[in-house]
Formats: sequence, structure tokens, C-alpha cells
Amino acid sequence: MMPIHPTANTNPLKVLEQKFLAVQHAKYFCSKICLHSFFLCYDQVTRKGGEMAVSSPTNQPAADTLLRIYEQILNEINEGVHVIDASGMTILYNRKMTELEAMKRQDVLYKPLTEVFRFPDGQESTLLTCLQTGKGIRNTRQTYYNGKRKEITTINHTLPLVENGELIGAVEIANDVTKMERLIRENIQEKTGAVYSFADIIGNSAALQDAVANARRAARTSSSILVVGETGVGKELFVQSIHNASQRAARPFISQNCAALPDTLIEGLLFGTARGAFTGAIERPGLFEQAEGGTLFLDEINALSMPLQAKLLRALQEKTIRRIGDTNDRAIDVRIVAAMNEDPVEAIAHQRLRKDLFYRLGVVTLLVPPLRERKEDLPALVDSFTRKYNSLFQMEVTGVSPEVMQFFYQHDWPGNIRELQHLIEGAMNLMGEESLITLEHLPLPLLRRTPASIVPPAEPVYPMPEKEKSLKEVMEEYEASYIRHIVAKHDGNLSHAAHELQISRQSLQYRVKKLGLRRS
Repeated sequence: MMPIHPTANTNPLKVLEQKFLAVQHAKYFCSKICLHSFFLCYDQVTRKGGEMAVSSPTNQPAADTLLRIYEQILNEINEGVHVIDASGMTILYNRKMTELEAMKRQDVLYKPLTEVFRFPDGQESTLLTCLQTGKGIRNTRQTYYNGKRKEITTINHTLPLVENGELIGAVEIANDVTKMERLIRENIQEKTGAVYSFADIIGNSAALQDAVANARRAARTSSSILVVGETGVGKELFVQSIHNASQRAARPFISQNCAALPDTLIEGLLFGTARGAFTGAIERPGLFEQAEGGTLFLDEINALSMPLQAKLLRALQEKTIRRIGDTNDRAIDVRIVAAMNEDPVEAIAHQRLRKDLFYRLGVVTLLVPPLRERKEDLPALVDSFTRKYNSLFQMEVTGVSPEVMQFFYQHDWPGNIRELQHLIEGAMNLMGEESLITLEHLPLPLLRRTPASIVPPAEPVYPMPEKEKSLKEVMEEYEASYIRHIVAKHDGNLSHAAHELQISRQSLQYRVKKLGLRRS
């Protein structure tokens, strides 16, 4: 076994994977021998529909007995075994594989592999690849999704099954690393302080997905980033996700709110102090040094004084810092991500942000949309927060009533996602045995601030036609009116309009043409 020597730049997941493969290499041969014997017996029993009489010496068990023995062994080993025939249909699926993939045997057996499992774009099943090429694939890490869309990560040995020179199928011996990767990530998070990833960002609205796509691209480099968004939109969620998706994921993530402390304290906290710099000062590294090799997140950067912003600018440009009271500069390797809750242009105009610092920080500028601009994400957010507090409070709340959801759609959400989260938490604190959050569980002052009525109207919501019309005519008129409204809302962008209408772009184009509408 070759020794593994991790370096400072080694991805800890890769190190774990290498060590794991080395340990599993010996296990693989045991499983292979077991499988070989199993298929010899399986072939004898099934060659004639399982009715073939097998002649054997009296001191040797019959083939069907051996088949049951090997089947029991396969179900007891600690590796998952998955076999497909030449058509790609599953013919063997042992107990460990059902545990690894969180699937029932009857949902997988005798079904085409591609109908049960899904693979990320650009990737293909190692079983099918082996079947197509006829070549074995060893020690390969594969991530895919089971029939319940749960992500599975395994390390596989995949081998072709050949009989008399003919390829009759393929077998995969799999080891689960999903839990191990999760443990490693949690260990990294304990050390770095970053607990969120892009998977934790909830919502499918076009505005949010654009922001996520830009953040994913920004994670590939070490350039400075400025995240702009209102209070409560989840700026730190984006920042932590960027850190965990970057090459600095295994290094420290340190967050500091610049408005939380006065300048006299924040300067020493950021840059550190030298012994004797002032009465009682000790040799202490600042956040820049503590974040070495990782990411330093400075929230509410516009709260810093202009002199301190100038010192921060120098650190960004020179990539060096000087502790308070020290005479030596120290080189730093830190990615700076800053955030602010107001328009940078307005902050510059009111002298709350240095223009040169903005240009240096805003190499990449990410705009996180407020909740009022992505209300189509409300159901998913409500469901997520409900499940979170069900777990914390040991409750079984299934959701919110239609009246509450209507109120949510009408509300402007000045506090954004944080306001919604606290609203759900507060409502669930006031619930008894109810399964739905209703209006009586919401704070009365909040309901009073909403001008629109949230009581379902007794009269029709949409105006009645002035003259008698057929149902088809009324439906077409309303459809045209609503589509016109949505298309105008998105400035004629049919892709975004189709996303909100939850129809395909082609379908929307057809309706626009059929109803004689023109794009604004």
C-alpha cells in the first residue's frame, strides 16, 4: 500500500478518499470471489428455468443450495452489489446496496437502470459505461441520485461479466462515502466557521437563480467580492456558500460585522496589536492573520470610518498588514468578501464608502434580491422553515392555511427572509395541537399594517363581463390579460415570464401568437 502524504493544499476529501480506497482494495477481491461462485451456481440453476437437476457427489450440496448460500453471503457482506444484464436491466441487488442507495429492492430489480437512477449532466453510470465498453472501472468515485432524488456518493469497482467470450452484463461493487464526506465537511465547518453551501439556498425564482449562478462562478477565483442586498436577504448565506465551493474551503472562514464595534476596537481586531502599543496591549494577531489562506467576510463595510477604510484599501492592494504599534509589515493570503445593505452609489455619494475602496472590493459585485421580488419562492421557504421548527420543537405542523399564504403574498417583507423565518417560528410557538398555521397565530400588529384584505371575498375576484359571453370567450380574455401582465412585468422576457407562469417558453410563445399579443 502506497503511503499518502497530504500537503497544505490537499483537499481533505481527496485524502479521505485515497485512504478509503486503499483500505477497501483488499475487500474487493473477497467480494469478487464470492460473486464468481454465485454466478456459476446461478447459471446452473437458471439455465433451464430453475428446473435443471444437478448431479453432484453426495458429499457436495446441490447447485440450488449453493445458490441460496451465496445469496445469503451477498446480503451479509458490507459492500453493495449491483448487477445488470446485457440490456441494462437490474438482475441482482443485495441488501447493502439497498441501504447505500436508500431504495427498496422491488423498486430496482428487473427495471432498466436509467429509469430508476439519475446522473448529473455530462456524467454516465459506471455500470452502463462498463457494459458499453466491456472494460472494468476500478476505484471510481460516483455521485448520482436515487429514485427519490436523494444524492448518493459511492466508490465503485465495476467489472464486465463475460461468458464464452460474450458480454452478458456488468457488476458493480460499491462502498458508501456519503456519510464520510458529510463528517469531513462538518469537521471542516467546525474549524472554518462556514456551515452553509449553495444547496442551502432555497428558491427557484429567476432572480435568485441568477444570483446563485453568478456566485458559483465567483467561487472559482480568489478575487474580492462585494455582496449587496437589503437586511435579512441572506448575504452571509451566499458568502459562506462561496467559501465552501472555493479552493479555500478547508481553510478558515472568519466573519465580522463592522458596525458591531467602535473604530478604536475594530482596528485592533482586524489588524492585530503589538506588545506595548498601548497600556495593556499584548502580542495578538488580527482577523486578517487568523483567516490566513481562507476567507475574511466583512459585513456592513460602509460602517467603517473613512481612515479605517483607507487602511483596509492598503491591505487589499499591498496584500500586507501592520499590527497596531508594530513597525513590520506582514504578508497575508486572504480572500476578502464584503457586504453592505445599501446601494454602493448612494453610499459613495453620502461619503459612507470610499470610491477607491468600492472599485477594489467590487471586482465582483453580487446583488441578492429581496423577498418582495421573488415571492414565488414563498411556498418553498415556508415549507423549509416549518420543517426546521418541527424538528426543533418536536411538532407536526404541515404548513400554513390558504389565508396565511395569501397574506404572505400581499406582504412587502421589509425584513426579507429573516422576517419570514421569525414569523414562522413565532407562530409555531403559539400553536397547540393544530396542524396548520392560521391568521390567529400571526402577530396582530403585522396584520394591521397590511392594507389589503386577506379575507376571501364573497364577490368574484375578477370582474364580470359587461355582456353575456361563453365560458371559452371569458377564459381566453382573462388568459390574454394575465399573460400580458406577466410578460410586461418581465419587460418582454419570455423565458422569465414562462418561468413564473410555470409553462415552457415554447408554450408561452404559442399562446402569445394565438392570442394576438405583442411583446412589450
